[in-house]
Amino acid sequence: MRDWSPQRVAAAAGARLLDCARADGGGPTRVVVDSRSVAPGDLFIGLAGANTDGARFAGDALAAGAWGVLVGAEHAEQVGQGAAALGQGGAALGQGGAALGQGGAALGQGGAVLIASDDPLAALGRLAREWRRELGARVVAITGSSGKTSTKDMLAALLAPALATYASPNNQNTEIGLPLAILAAPRGTQALVLELAMRGAGQIAELTEICEPDVGVVVNVGPAHLELLGTVAAIAAAKGELLAGLRDDATAVVPAGEPLLEPFLRPSLDVVTFGPGGDVVLLDVRPDGVSVSLHGRRVELEPGFRSAHLLLDLCAALAAAHALDVTPARGPLAVRFSALRGERIELPGGVVVVNDCYNANPMSMRAALEELAQTATGRRVAVLGDMLELGEGEERRYHAELGEQALRAGVSLLVTVGERAAWAGESFAAGRGDGEHLHARDASAATELLRSRLRAGDTVLVKGSRAVALEQVAAELAVR
Repeated sequence: MRDWSPQRVAAAAGARLLDCARADGGGPTRVVVDSRSVAPGDLFIGLAGANTDGARFAGDALAAGAWGVLVGAEHAEQVGQGAAALGQGGAALGQGGAALGQGGAALGQGGAVLIASDDPLAALGRLAREWRRELGARVVAITGSSGKTSTKDMLAALLAPALATYASPNNQNTEIGLPLAILAAPRGTQALVLELAMRGAGQIAELTEICEPDVGVVVNVGPAHLELLGTVAAIAAAKGELLAGLRDDATAVVPAGEPLLEPFLRPSLDVVTFGPGGDVVLLDVRPDGVSVSLHGRRVELEPGFRSAHLLLDLCAALAAAHALDVTPARGPLAVRFSALRGERIELPGGVVVVNDCYNANPMSMRAALEELAQTATGRRVAVLGDMLELGEGEERRYHAELGEQALRAGVSLLVTVGERAAWAGESFAAGRGDGEHLHARDASAATELLRSRLRAGDTVLVKGSRAVALEQVAAELAVR
């Protein structure tokens, strides 16, 4: 939005422009919410957090050369007072302190913009929505209990040869991350692929209102966030907020035969289903590629992966691409999957570590174990951590089922990490298979248990909820 005036930036955010001393009259180069990452030309938005209010660092942002700051009204007044004090020859800066004084100096020298809002987070969302409209790009919003990031990555790869495509990076999928992802999309973007996450009711509705999707994709519905939502039906309702928020004539891409989503589908939507019995369905898998029926048309692809859950996600991505009038040509599909999601790390002796520890729930754990069973050429080893947010009434059952799934997947060595994961180890051992179970208190202990037990040719799956920090296991094994 470099060509936007300060007045337009403030109006787009639904905020008040208090100081507009910009010599060039132009807009910011990007929007940031972390004052430590501010570079010259940035708009810093100070957001209130659990422990501190980011607006306290507005002075630091201005001192670093920010184009301007957007903060709560009370903080904006402090910055303005600091500038006025400096203009009067160095009077006391009041509550702003040294950093605020430096920011006031920058403001007082006519090089920055000061914008005030009663709700900076809402202002961030409004600013992102206006930029989305300015871009005029086709927007695809993707949510689901598992696989939404992989689907996003696949869709970006499918669209890129035909359209100037920008996809939300990493985990920018929350009420803060989603607007930042939209605002980072450059002018000229034709397709904007966004991921929507939630931890409670109403959150996806808010994100949908910000990004105004042309296509909404629900990859699946499963037992994630049960601790907050209580039932799988409630989870489906939360995911269904995306479908409910689509405009009439938009496209809804949903799993075929998913009854929990049916209440959110209406005649004014163009509904496309994927998976067995759907409009987009996998026909066959061969060593050299896969065949997919796309609305009755046979499409040949070489995706570079063969696991069932990823191929199902590919069907969802193909359905979304088709909604944007993009059908991929036959040939290799180069997908750059996001970090910590199935990354394969090759170690000496032919040991392969599958680093899939960004997060975990019962659906994604089952899919990862199935892929381990399909792809491992040697011994199967799994390091599995706690699955969080399942609720006290369900977490023991789901972890016990996880141990049974590991047994069925032919895991020879199971290392569990965390109090809940220990239940998975108990059910694994009770299954009377040939596998060995070890339990570790944390990631470092798990690494030590593995070091002396790995064999040449092993494939090691590392997966658990983010808070268990199992990426440490993959990192330490890589430098052993």
